[in-house]
Amino acid sequence: MTTAPDDTGDEARKQPRVHFDRHAPEYRHHFEEKTQEFHSGCPLAWSDTYGGHWVAAGNRELLAFARAGEQLSNDHDVHGERRGYQGINIPAPARGRGIRGGFLEMDPPEQRAYRGALNPYLSPAAIKRWIPFIDEVTRACLDERIESGRIDFVDDLANIVPAVFTLAMMGIPLKKWELYNEPAHAGVYTPPNSPEMARVVQAHMAMLKDIGATLQEVRANPRPGLVDALVRMEFDGKTPAEGDLVGALALLIGGGFDTTTALTAHALEWLSQHPAERERLSLERDTLLDTATEEFLRYFTPAPGDGRTVAEDCEISGKQFKEGDRLWLSWAMANRDPAVFADPDTVDLARGGNRHTAFGLGIHRCIGSNVARAVFKRMLLHVLDRLPDFVCDPEGTVHYETIGVIQGMRRLPATFTPGRRLGPGLAETLETLQRACDEQGLAEPVTIRKAEAKLR
Repeated sequence: MTTAPDDTGDEARKQPRVHFDRHAPEYRHHFEEKTQEFHSGCPLAWSDTYGGHWVAAGNRELLAFARAGEQLSNDHDVHGERRGYQGINIPAPARGRGIRGGFLEMDPPEQRAYRGALNPYLSPAAIKRWIPFIDEVTRACLDERIESGRIDFVDDLANIVPAVFTLAMMGIPLKKWELYNEPAHAGVYTPPNSPEMARVVQAHMAMLKDIGATLQEVRANPRPGLVDALVRMEFDGKTPAEGDLVGALALLIGGGFDTTTALTAHALEWLSQHPAERERLSLERDTLLDTATEEFLRYFTPAPGDGRTVAEDCEISGKQFKEGDRLWLSWAMANRDPAVFADPDTVDLARGGNRHTAFGLGIHRCIGSNVARAVFKRMLLHVLDRLPDFVCDPEGTVHYETIGVIQGMRRLPATFTPGRRLGPGLAETLETLQRACDEQGLAEPVTIRKAEAKLR
């Protein structure tokens, strides 16, 4: 870290200064080193990258910002109707400028209206009803590969289960999971200058088109799910703009797909590298599963951070901020703060009091945290039971080139002792699960349907 000589005026308050580019490929390889530098000298610093922005890496600093309330804004003013704020991405994305990133790019009271409409579908009690559904999708994915003794944990499992479950909750036909899966993942890991980007943008537009068509379908012929909840909601006595509804559903898809995939892949890779800990987790799952899940969330923090805009001149954590300043809140670096976590760069499956920030903090804390935990735990348990000796192939493993948006993986091949199938394959299973969704109203909110899914 370097501190520039003191200056006068606006430059003087932007101290200390650092060079921080979380989108650079080398950041993934030097994450621990860079994080330690922040914590040792400048947990809150200014970087000139991407037009200039503050970087908050300390756990205490992030807590202070979470309590800042209206002094910070998530607003993405895509039509220039308010103050021109650019939302949660630094830099703001080149594509999709006409659509806000759902309620994550809204401020209260608008943001609260969306969360209020969705909470009955995403509470712990609501998600618990879906456990048999999650188990059946996971079982089918493993059955597709178990006789071969080979699997790609990303392509064959961790991409599929979260995608299918997210669509089920939304009320979108399960057979469409591949239509949504490609843009949800490739849109994150494909560099902007890649020759593949044109194809990825095309897939993304196809997804948005299908979301728009689904909104129209559900308006005309209501069916249970998150889409229906948003179609029926009102804010300030009016139905939200179509673009805002599309953005909200795209947010749910992105949050439901890629983050859980990333967490699962990294956890399985780590367990392959630490077979004794894997056996310990399997044997002591009744006491270790919950703490291990929180530790993997802390250590591998799938969504490493979010941007904010300072909405008024203020002082937070001893720094002076001006209205319009951009700020990056690094959940991932805060999760390695030695002032809060003993041996922060070590995975401790039994770590207690794990107050990590992997789901964010404050009013914008991840609304899908219960989904992520449930899906991750069920996939992990099935793998431990049915593929107990799996070994991941480091030569074939492909991590995301950059981790500025999601710390994910594209490939995680593994081998294991072959086993026997327990039921039908994925295609047949999805047909059965679709009937269950339709006949049992599985996607109803918990205020209406409290019974667990019946699949046998």
